[in-house]
Amino acid sequence: MAKIFMAEDDPLMIRMYERAFKTSGFELELAFDGEEASNKLAKADLLPTAIILDVMMPKKNGFDVLKEVKQSEKLKQIPVVMLTNLAGAADAKKAMDLGAAMYLVKSEHNPKEILEKIKEVLANAGKGGATSTSPTPTT
Repeated sequence: MAKIFMAEDDPLMIRMYERAFKTSGFELELAFDGEEASNKLAKADLLPTAIILDVMMPKKNGFDVLKEVKQSEKLKQIPVVMLTNLAGAADAKKAMDLGAAMYLVKSEHNPKEILEKIKEVLANAGKGGATSTSPTPTT
């Protein structure tokens, strides 16, 4: 079973994604702000298969957590998907430049579509390659 780590501060979004991932056989570990995400990832014994980060979170934003993940010897090979309400091309480019495997805008995808995108990222990571996406938000 693949383990997904998700940092998201919106309780409604968490419930929706929790349902979608768990019914598809994924284990989901949650953090509710960027600082908690950083701490849990740094201390994790069993590493996640993929990381999903919201960009706008309390205490530390998703870009900062992404930087930490990609600078960590322990975590840097784990694919990171940025899942956000920020639809700007500049934010998408920033995420991809920092090493994100994919940048998804929440309002453009339902939880099942997000799940399919995560499966795509995992399949590509398993082939030894990063998932390539356009530096503009997915539509």
